[in-house]
Amino acid sequence: MAVQVFTAVTGAGWESELVGALDRDAHGVTVVRRCVDVAELLAAAATGTGQAALLSAELRRLDGEAVARLHAAGVAVVGLVEPGDEVAAQRLRQLGVSQVLPADADAEVIAAALRDAVAGVPDAGRDVADPRAALPVLVEPEEPLARPEGRGRVVAVWGPTGAPGRTTVAVGLADEAARLGAGTLLVDADVYGGVVAQVLGLLDESPGLAGAARLAGSGTLDAAGLARLAWAVRPELRVLTGLARADRWPELRPSAVATVLEEARRLAHLTVVDCAFGVEDDEELSFDTAAPRRNGATLAVLEEADTVLCVTGADPVALQRCVRGLDQLREVLPDVEPVLVVNQLRRGPVPGDPREEVAEALERFTGHRPRFFLPADRRATDAALAAGRTLAEVAPGAPLREALRGLAAELAGLRAPAPGRRRLVGRRRAG
Repeated sequence: MAVQVFTAVTGAGWESELVGALDRDAHGVTVVRRCVDVAELLAAAATGTGQAALLSAELRRLDGEAVARLHAAGVAVVGLVEPGDEVAAQRLRQLGVSQVLPADADAEVIAAALRDAVAGVPDAGRDVADPRAALPVLVEPEEPLARPEGRGRVVAVWGPTGAPGRTTVAVGLADEAARLGAGTLLVDADVYGGVVAQVLGLLDESPGLAGAARLAGSGTLDAAGLARLAWAVRPELRVLTGLARADRWPELRPSAVATVLEEARRLAHLTVVDCAFGVEDDEELSFDTAAPRRNGATLAVLEEADTVLCVTGADPVALQRCVRGLDQLREVLPDVEPVLVVNQLRRGPVPGDPREEVAEALERFTGHRPRFFLPADRRATDAALAAGRTLAEVAPGAPLREALRGLAAELAGLRAPAPGRRRLVGRRRAG
């Protein structure tokens, strides 16, 4: 049976000839609709009458969200670019189009790519040069935040509703990993009100993650652009600030956030993402069409992360919220296996040995035994918050700081050194 194909290559002089060539029975594809713009293409995809879409890089208003909606509708996508236009090829791949061919390719080659895309066959070869090989070098070896040799790791810091200390853990983890020598990017992706900028004494009016998401949506984000949008707190630590206002959450589309994280892997050895608590995905119950998802950014981060830390408090209320939150996470993302981090551990809220009591309770009700325990250290956290600095800067010998350093060393695959002397450094904006 022939593959049913939508085309959206209007404006190209070769469009009519290509469609005619593809419609030949010998190619195994049939063009069922020729769309003039993205809106018509998405409407056609929603009907379920096509299996693949052939589109050109010049299609107006084509962005990552449109490609993601095509994939969600079960429509495979193949892109066409003018011969030799590697900039356009790079843009299409960043938008989520895995197979990109030159427009002068033989009709049989294009038809084969469409059939393979529908069958889920990975792209074995590229008729246009791999644009990633042409990415500019972000920094020279002696400059801050040298690019990792391989793909960097992404750690999502998530936790249930309440105040279990997600931001404290995320900031401390990123800061300690950077002090251990790992190039680190801290990302504030809390769509309900991120405060990483305030915690570190940075301006939260900078573009930050929202600016990176806009570039990702248009297919123009690269590692160098991501670095320019981030604050350089220290040579090994950059910070991508969050939304200045919580009502701007629609700017963080899931597909764009996923692209930002992919570029972050090229920029930093370790990317630490401070996530929001919500993982509900029920907008389809209220809308008849595709709707923006406030928790979509959080779900995208949790799906893309190499490690998901679930941060919980150590009191009975926090533990109950953790149990329910993990149940909800399991329903939405059953393949995600979070690592439990018990924060604010102290005597008083639970009887007996707090570490053992909390560990046994979580294992009994969630099936997960905590791997990390962070002590309550109100004096140190208050001092850091008041100064807009990190724990290492204001309380280098604090027990919480030592615990966070051990956590960072394990996640980054590094060795934690013995406690050292306090060292204050200045801050500058990345340029």
